[in-house]
Amino acid sequence: MKTVGIIAEYNPFHNGHAYHIQKAKELTGADYCVIVMSGDFVQRGAPASFPKHLRAATALANGADLVLELPVCYSLGSAEYFARGAVALLDKLGVVDSLCFGSECGDIEVLRQLAEELLHESDTFKNALGREMRLGHTYPQARNAALAASAPNLTAHINVLATPNNILGIEYCKALLAGNSAIVPYTIKRAGASYHDNSLKTNYCSARAIRESLQHANVLDLLIEQVPASAHELARDNYLKTYPIFEDDFSMLVQYALLSKAVSGFTDYPDIDKELSDRIIRLLPQYRSYRSFCDLLKTKNRTYTRISRSLFHVLLDIRQEDFLHYIQLGQIFYARMLGFRESASPLLTAIKQNASVPFLSKLADAEKQLAPTGLSMLEKDIYASHIYQSVARYKFPGGDPSPEINEYKKTIVKM
Repeated sequence: MKTVGIIAEYNPFHNGHAYHIQKAKELTGADYCVIVMSGDFVQRGAPASFPKHLRAATALANGADLVLELPVCYSLGSAEYFARGAVALLDKLGVVDSLCFGSECGDIEVLRQLAEELLHESDTFKNALGREMRLGHTYPQARNAALAASAPNLTAHINVLATPNNILGIEYCKALLAGNSAIVPYTIKRAGASYHDNSLKTNYCSARAIRESLQHANVLDLLIEQVPASAHELARDNYLKTYPIFEDDFSMLVQYALLSKAVSGFTDYPDIDKELSDRIIRLLPQYRSYRSFCDLLKTKNRTYTRISRSLFHVLLDIRQEDFLHYIQLGQIFYARMLGFRESASPLLTAIKQNASVPFLSKLADAEKQLAPTGLSMLEKDIYASHIYQSVARYKFPGGDPSPEINEYKKTIVKM
């Protein structure tokens, strides 16, 4: 039995994702495909526009066999943390042979070479990086100059580091190398629109284009050509009931979190140094909405995405010490199932027999299966989901018919 892993957000699932699953199985000869998917919050520093169980269902309807949730501390982390957590989860299942990801480059050897160089930073690299940073260059500019100094053979490929899927792909390769994983990486060249393209004019548009279009009154007709038929059906049935969710829907909650914690400052949270903490406190009286506050905080050296991630870390109370603690003790402590295909029962059996972490199908059993560190990580996932569900319930009061918000009562998606 061969199994390929895919790390994804599916925010939302579209034609390009269906193509990726199909090609990943073909390229690796896999019998099964396991998806590690972000839950309610995603790596660009935002709430998912679509609820996680809806996204899991669309993936299962289009070639995935099992969908697992990436813990929120990693799903909302930087590219490095996101990759480390997701790769560790795939590795600890004990059955995944390969990892297949999309990239603008499409050349796995180039990505692996860059990953090797960036993982094992030579003295030449470190000295050049420090020199460039002291000159006032941004980290990407300094990193590129350091790479040119330490690995001149890779100079022709430095532009690979300019695009988001390539960057994530390099982080996946770094995580595999750092963990001495036996999982073999593969890449598929990204088809259709680029990551930042907002156009819906191609059948392979970006997820960003779909998210942007969702801010209009009714876009379901526009999405017919952008998503598989099964995904469109699920999207239609849930539209204005459980989605779309946007950053500004969290405006009041984030403002309250910032006000309540401003006295002690925010340097305990990832990506927030004293300068940014002081800036948040100084500009807090000008807070009007979530997105406008991120725009107010961003600077030449601090991107909107980095600031957005930081503010959601504050809201969800995910602190830097949490990351360090989890990484020190093994990074991942459970595999939580969001959905599966019933035809994949041999895969589930193999995971239960080979996984080095508990395989969670019922949250009610978690306390018996997890050590304190794993339980702490899971509690943050549950807290994040309850906040997300509360916002969705407030925005769509006629949506979820359930009388209560309770992650423990969410059912696993079966197909």
